[in-house]
Amino acid sequence: MTSAIETAVRRVLPADLPAVRALVDRDPVVNVLVANRLDQATARGSFDTFRLGGDLIAYAPGGRLESLCFLGANLVPVAATEDALDAFANRLARRVRLAASLVGEAEAVLALWDRLAPTWGPAREVRTCQPLLAIDGPPRVAADPYVRPVQLDEVDTLFPASVAMFTEEVGVSPVTDGGAGYRARVRELVVSGCAFARIDEHPGGGRAVVFKADVGYATSAACQIQGVWVEPALRGRGLGIAGMAAVVEQARRTIAPVVSLYVNDFNRTARAVYERVGFQQVGTFATVLL
Repeated sequence: MTSAIETAVRRVLPADLPAVRALVDRDPVVNVLVANRLDQATARGSFDTFRLGGDLIAYAPGGRLESLCFLGANLVPVAATEDALDAFANRLARRVRLAASLVGEAEAVLALWDRLAPTWGPAREVRTCQPLLAIDGPPRVAADPYVRPVQLDEVDTLFPASVAMFTEEVGVSPVTDGGAGYRARVRELVVSGCAFARIDEHPGGGRAVVFKADVGYATSAACQIQGVWVEPALRGRGLGIAGMAAVVEQARRTIAPVVSLYVNDFNRTARAVYERVGFQQVGTFATVLL
């Protein structure tokens, strides 16, 4: 028998968009991923589910939209109540697992994973505490003048650094399938002006990335930095601090007034870098890698 909680879960419809926007806009920093996907889906004036890049389901008991869950490469709960988490888990447990991770506010992500783990588990890794940091003003330190948006003819130069960053962060290579999909994502970031790097002349000839960072998701209100990486041989020289200051300056000027990111709580070195730049904690995320 289908419960009342389960029947309150359904796909978001075009008529829901005002309520969806109101829910997402409660916290533009926390909800930047879902807000970005909504922007993409409505960019042409209608609700294009293909451009959404996944499914967006709502928990709407009695017709009143209370919570959301985005299911794409990432599964992201938004303003999820306990009843909503029960309903989302019941719906998702019956689906083939397509998401590569669960990510978002720690309390909701971990509670949802508790419900999904019996059918979706085991997880490769559960990162239970990831401080969500943001900065809405100029950085506290001088910016690296050599950090700039990557140009389209530099994708091949950026790509090895992007692969190294992903492998180091996630623990698996993004190019086990040949890398076409990941290369397309790197190119997309470059084309959109969201890939930043310092590219120096290599002593042995050619050019190489020594610092990089991407703006993974952005709206007119906030953006989220991902993919921060420094060439391992050059770590400890301040490249990350000055590079992040440069990305903050440029992102605030050309993309959004608030710049955010989330970091593993055990990564003391990265947390110290972000604190030096001027980031402050505004929440706590969690990530479940599947």
